[in-house]
Amino acid sequence: MHVKKGDKVVVISGKDKGKQGVILESYPKKDRVLVEGINVIKKHAKPSQENPQGGIINREAPIHVSNVMPLDPKSGEPTRVGYKVVDGKKVRVATKSGEQLDK
Repeated sequence: MHVKKGDKVVVISGKDKGKQGVILESYPKKDRVLVEGINVIKKHAKPSQENPQGGIINREAPIHVSNVMPLDPKSGEPTRVGYKVVDGKKVRVATKSGEQLDK
């Protein structure tokens, strides 16, 4: 996958197009990511120990990884991801500026 947990991304298609958020979780086998504040749905929850009241909860649903692009650390614009070998390690780089995405 071209994005990882903790990456700042922008949504490029769908109902939340143009919105930005941070990746909370990634599901590589399903090619989906969970982005903070994106694709919010209403979930009906039964009462439980964590939520004794129950009711309707707003939470994020996963979106397909092809619908997000990482933000360039230099310019803040969406960019594609390239790979380089630096000091014997493979690192992700932004193709627009050449900046490293991995810290």
